Amino acid sequence: YLCWWRFSSTATHVQIKTAYYKQSFVYHPDKNAGSEEAAFRFSQISEAYSVLGNKALRRKYDRGILSQADLQGTSKPAGRESPASGQQSRTRHSPSVGAAQQNIFDFDTFIRSHYGEQLKREQEIRQRREELIRKKKELYEDMKLGRMKEIAVFVEIWKCFVCVYTLNKIINATLLFLPPFFMS
Repeated sequence: YLCWWRFSSTATHVQIKTAYYKQSFVYHPDKNAGSEEAAFRFSQISEAYSVLGNKALRRKYDRGILSQADLQGTSKPAGRESPASGQQSRTRHSPSVGAAQQNIFDFDTFIRSHYGEQLKREQEIRQRREELIRKKKELYEDMKLGRMKEIAVFVEIWKCFVCVYTLNKIINATLLFLPPFFMS
């Protein structure tokens, strides 16, 4: 299996996983509809990853004691959860119109099982980013409202000052024209 991906026996799990993802996307049956060669290559890639991605099977493979019985018992690499006991596995099937029903690869399940943690992290990051943007908008609105209040208070104080100044002028002007006997 290692020679298919041109790896040495010391290849890490990350290297194998990366190579598997790249190859599985290239030879995926949904991308290469009708190509028997691509379907065969994809099944080889999947089988290789089921062995190399599983720690126990990888150890047996490296020691040269991997048997066909070991391969038949694995459907996917270790470390992946299987659906809960009450949960049904979602598989898609082609409609049986005059032909035998045929399984079609469920790409959504593939993406969720291989990229689930990354998708979850990206969703959390997106939610945090949206929350920060919302808080910034609220802060901006509060600051804007505070500025408007400051301006309104300034205008009211200015109006009071103008009124007092105008009244003072009127009173002074009135006092100038009053007869002297009103002044005493």
